[in-house]
Amino acid sequence: MAYNMLTIPVLAVVSLLFPALPSQAESIQLPIASQGQYLGDIQRPRLGQSRTDVKTQFGAPLASHEPKGEPKIIRWDYQDFSVYFENEAVIHSVLKHRAQKDLPKGDSTTP
Repeated sequence: MAYNMLTIPVLAVVSLLFPALPSQAESIQLPIASQGQYLGDIQRPRLGQSRTDVKTQFGAPLASHEPKGEPKIIRWDYQDFSVYFENEAVIHSVLKHRAQKDLPKGDSTTP
C-alpha cells in the first residue's frame, strides 16, 4: 500500500503528542472452583448418557439448539444447566450462573 510521504511523520508526531491515556478496570477475584458453590448439589446428566435417558430423567429441555459442526454437537438448555451431546451421547454439562439476587430466599450461601 502506497503511503503519502507525509503520513508516517504525521502519525509519529501525533503518537508522541497524545501518549496512551491511563485506564481503569475493576478486578474481580474468585477462588478457584468456588464459582458454582451456591448452586448446591444440582443433579446434571452424566457423561455418556443418551438423549432419551436425559429427557426421561430431567424432562424436556427449555430450549433445544440446532446441531452444529461435524460430528454433530447439540445443546439442550435447562433452568440450571446446559447439556452438550455428540450425536446421541452426553459429552458435557455446564451449570448456569445465577446472579445472587436470583437465588431462592433463605439461601445462606453466596457466590
